[in-house]
Amino acid sequence: MKTRVLVLGAGFGGLEFSTRLSETLGDDVEVTLIDKGDAFVFGYSKLDVMFGRTTLDAVRLPYKEFVKPGVRFRQETITAIDPAKRAVTTTAGRYDADVLVIALGADYDVDATPGLAEEGSEFYSVAGAERVREILPTVRKGRVLIGVCGSPYKCPPAPSEMALLLHDYLTARGVRSACQIALALPLATPVPPSPETSRALLGAFAEREITFFGDRDVIELDTKRKIATLEDGTTIPYDHFFGVPKHRAPDVVQASGLAENGYVPVSSKTLETRFPGVYAFGDCATQGTPKAGMFAEGAARTVAAAVIARLRSGEPAVPHLGTGACYIEFGAGRIGRVDIDFLSGSGPTGVYHEPSTELRAGKEHFGSSRRARWFGR
Repeated sequence: MKTRVLVLGAGFGGLEFSTRLSETLGDDVEVTLIDKGDAFVFGYSKLDVMFGRTTLDAVRLPYKEFVKPGVRFRQETITAIDPAKRAVTTTAGRYDADVLVIALGADYDVDATPGLAEEGSEFYSVAGAERVREILPTVRKGRVLIGVCGSPYKCPPAPSEMALLLHDYLTARGVRSACQIALALPLATPVPPSPETSRALLGAFAEREITFFGDRDVIELDTKRKIATLEDGTTIPYDHFFGVPKHRAPDVVQASGLAENGYVPVSSKTLETRFPGVYAFGDCATQGTPKAGMFAEGAARTVAAAVIARLRSGEPAVPHLGTGACYIEFGAGRIGRVDIDFLSGSGPTGVYHEPSTELRAGKEHFGSSRRARWFGR
């Protein structure tokens, strides 16, 4: 009887894990990949959609094109997870597994911050990015505040990218001098593991007259008076607010008993939960790295190696390295990169690569290589 592997979530982690098992085991294993959506979108593509560089249709990668030996995709909504039995219920039925992988990402809790839902301008979801694309042309003057409502949050450099790209966008429209831009983050610096990257971003903010408020969440929006309140009591008046909602593991994960303090605790080395044969990685788990696609992908490789070693005894498992790279838009067509190592030393470290037009090719290869690997494009 084939080993049944059930993968919940078809983001970076779920796609890479399923691909690895297919490449190594093929039809010798039965992998079922479940996601409620019908397409994958790279997170960085949302900035491109927002600023009119592309359309959502152009960046959607339909899951029907994810065709791998030994893997079947099911578009279904997961309604219950029983980690002790490695059983999952969906809108279409029940699945039982020998190996269960939780890679469901993090949901956006818009209602957790008073006023954010009413403001209607979060930009982290695909739908939010589309809404903001329609709002941006109305920004002609006044105070623009970009704010993060809680930590941890996906892709920590993204709000900084939003501020720098907004500067370019308003400049190109000839209205930048009539606008003030401010950025509020829960982090003390934009990229804490890499002081050099943070200094470069703070320098870019200063050069463009973007005000930075560090180490402070946005905890409330008074949408009538147009005032944002930060965690330390600071109030910031605004005319336009673009926000990052609080994150948490999906409700079905919370209800399963897997989560503690909002996320699924796992071994930082193996990504296994306290339930045997049940793994979790990516944004829904506390895996010791930032919530970003490349780190989810790296964790997926670790778990895939462990499952392959289990099925083919003698092959050593690969420890979770906690390494990855983030490409950062600095504006003016230039992209920087920071290579981060979270787990191999006594603390996280980052190596900064200065922004250039040449690094854009690296970012484009990052996307094109995964499109080809996962979707055959």
